[in-house]
Amino acid sequence: MAEELELDLVMISDKADPPVCKIIDYQKFLYQLKKKQKEIKANAQKIVVKEIRFGPNTDDHDYNFKLKHAENFLQDGAKVKAYVFFKGRSIVFKEQGEILLLRFAQDLEEFGKVEQLPRLEGKRMIMIIAPKGTKKKTDKTVNNQ
Repeated sequence: MAEELELDLVMISDKADPPVCKIIDYQKFLYQLKKKQKEIKANAQKIVVKEIRFGPNTDDHDYNFKLKHAENFLQDGAKVKAYVFFKGRSIVFKEQGEILLLRFAQDLEEFGKVEQLPRLEGKRMIMIIAPKGTKKKTDKTVNNQ
């Protein structure tokens, strides 16, 4: 029958009794399969990582400015990678950099949770903060008037 219709005989399930076969255009079938996989991939949630850079002696105004940006990033659902970059001999202020990052994590406590505590990697001390699961609140108030 498949040859008469100039189509392909495709085995769908060989474990069934009797085996299930279908007469279809195989190229069209592959195209639709690829299209479905592409659609699933497009709908998948992508993780965005935003970076915020500090110096070991970052001033309060700069700190607050970067804190506001980090809050916005976390509310948008992006992870925040905060790091203190030590230039030259400023590596002697490691403790100061760690205190700065821990303060940063404490200030962002209501927006996100610490995924990775401050850790020194070369000349950078890195900390990663992930957004908290956003629960959508729905108000179901009924006005009986």
